[in-house]
Amino acid sequence: MTNADIIYTKVDEAPQLASASLLPIIQSFAAAAGVSVGVKDISLAGRIIATFPENLTPEQRQPDDLAELGQLVKTPTANVIKLPNISASVPQLVAAVKELQSKGYAIPDYPADPSTDAEKAIRARFDAIKGSAVNPVLREGNSDRRAAVAVKNYAMANPHSMGKWAPDSKTVVSTMSANDFFSNEKSATITAEQAGPARIELTAADGSVTVLKDGVKYAAGTVVDATFMSARALDSFLAEQVAATKAAGTLFSIHLKATMMKVSDPILFGHAVKVFLQPVFDKFGDKMAAAGVNPNSGLGAVLDQVAKMDEGTEILAAIDAVMAERPPMYMVNSDKGITNLHVPSDVIIDASLPALIRAGGKGWGPDGKAADTNCVIPDSSYAPVYDETVKYFKETGALDPTTAGTVQNVGLMAQKAEEYGSHPTTFEIPTAGNVRIVLANGDILHEHTVEAGDIWRSASSNQAPIEDWVQLAISRQKAEGCQAIFWLDESRAHDAELLKYVRPILAKAGVADKFQVLTPRAATRLSLETIRKGQNSIAITGNVLRDYLTDLFPILELGTSAKMLSIVKLMNGGGMFETGAGGSAPKHVQQLAEENHLRWDSLGEFCALGESLKFLAETKANDKARILGIAVDRATQGVLDNNKSPAPKVGQTDNRTSHYYFALYWAQALANQNEDASLTAHFAPIAKVLEENEDAILAELMADEGKPADLGGYFLTDAEKTANVMRPSATMLKILA
Repeated sequence: MTNADIIYTKVDEAPQLASASLLPIIQSFAAAAGVSVGVKDISLAGRIIATFPENLTPEQRQPDDLAELGQLVKTPTANVIKLPNISASVPQLVAAVKELQSKGYAIPDYPADPSTDAEKAIRARFDAIKGSAVNPVLREGNSDRRAAVAVKNYAMANPHSMGKWAPDSKTVVSTMSANDFFSNEKSATITAEQAGPARIELTAADGSVTVLKDGVKYAAGTVVDATFMSARALDSFLAEQVAATKAAGTLFSIHLKATMMKVSDPILFGHAVKVFLQPVFDKFGDKMAAAGVNPNSGLGAVLDQVAKMDEGTEILAAIDAVMAERPPMYMVNSDKGITNLHVPSDVIIDASLPALIRAGGKGWGPDGKAADTNCVIPDSSYAPVYDETVKYFKETGALDPTTAGTVQNVGLMAQKAEEYGSHPTTFEIPTAGNVRIVLANGDILHEHTVEAGDIWRSASSNQAPIEDWVQLAISRQKAEGCQAIFWLDESRAHDAELLKYVRPILAKAGVADKFQVLTPRAATRLSLETIRKGQNSIAITGNVLRDYLTDLFPILELGTSAKMLSIVKLMNGGGMFETGAGGSAPKHVQQLAEENHLRWDSLGEFCALGESLKFLAETKANDKARILGIAVDRATQGVLDNNKSPAPKVGQTDNRTSHYYFALYWAQALANQNEDASLTAHFAPIAKVLEENEDAILAELMADEGKPADLGGYFLTDAEKTANVMRPSATMLKILA
């Protein structure tokens, strides 16, 4: 339903399973207000299917919903509820392709090392799917993320557990001091004379020129950055950290974002795997490379590929010997032997480090015990945020969620702003030489001398999103009246260019005295001091820090980042309502498959729904939608106040039972309101019968808990089987029909 009043996205893993239960409730209630709720498929499987229509039967084909949504969000009537989707790493992409193939979809294999033109063309199509492929298309506006009042109040009254910080904790954050992306960054703003198509080229020592990217378009006013990380310096740093970790007796961990930073960070991850196993690669590297072993895919893939080699037994023994000499590793799953280095998408910095910090600086070791950890973040651009957080809690002890204030975020992200490492302007340099950006008028904007293997990247931020971002910050600070900080480092090239926009806009609006400009390290310290006093702060940041901080602070304040109110004010007047961060919870899917218990909390969906309905009321003059939205807020408060959010164990409230109570409280709120008699008349009998049948509905919802659940797939579940699992109450189905 492209013309539906509200578009709800079909995504992946736990959020998609939850949608099978919640979305029919939303559609049933919304219809009473004349509101239609349509669905667009932006799941990983859906994106793959839409990319290769010529390989499929007519019945298997589906439209490119992501492209359609990309056009919709540029319209003033857009109203999209966006759930978390998989930002696919290569292993996830390969696994999804295999599953689709097993279901009869003739999707080509992912070419890991394309050699022919046909393979290169297929690889290019896959590369458009992997990583943070969805968000840059949909985010035609900047981000306003904050804890909903009901959620914050509940967290303060019902505090989550916090690990104890010891002043002598050996946990540290380690980062490069030179020759990384931060230290090599150059930035400039495009002039009218320079605007137009540009190219990125590499001039080798012999004078030959390779065009890395042609036709890059820069409009006047765009801030364009370029930088690189030295592969030689990276390997040296990683080797130092392996040795330092062993000497300190702590766990070794590396924290990257191989999903969003889909080009650069898998390469960095591969360097970490290789350095950790350096003696093995020194001895067997050529044979392993010939066999297609790629450390960028992680240690798990390396072990699988090596096991298939003729020399597999010998190499595996060598790996075991090296691992025995290395420091113990931070574990993803110590019971199953899955290490930090097994899969690049398993340890995502914005989720992994806040969880470790919340736990008192402890990570899980291979022995199943918590231990102090060396948190390795190669690039020093934002590592100081985590370093300062660790230092602060060593000094002060853990944060108290019962009294802590909150850090909101206004994030620059519209029109692919600052998509570092994700842009198609990120390259692993094939040969030594000079990389430069040549502009339309012939000017050389940026130039770097690089070596083979270095990672060079460029990113840009358009003028209109920057100006919109500052205006959004002004409006949010006015609404909140609290501390507001631009997290910008004047000594950093990119930040200095942004400040050329920020300061004049603040001055013209007469509000410069309402804002501070601080380095990320200083802003971290001040924000933590502020919320410890029970006061609030607004962090006004670029795109990467937006991503990081909207996990860090909510995980400390609320225990999770999945419950944040996330509003994207689209630049052309529409609205996109994101249902919170926190990924798509693959572990939750595993538990559902094994025990038929889904612990995914849809609180983020509730918050987004309420805002979406109220926004619809404004844009389409539908007062019934406003009443529905207000009732959603009351229902959300009811779920929290009555402790009806999902719990982790079989027999406790799960996602489906939480949705029943949400529907009950929503119907009761609508039945008890006195603004619209027709809505009261419609929902009063629904509320009554939902309440009267509570025992029967709960019995039906929980009848199969503890038993395996058949979803008919993982990336592409069977719709009928999923509906049977997620909507098992015949009584509730009849009531909502």
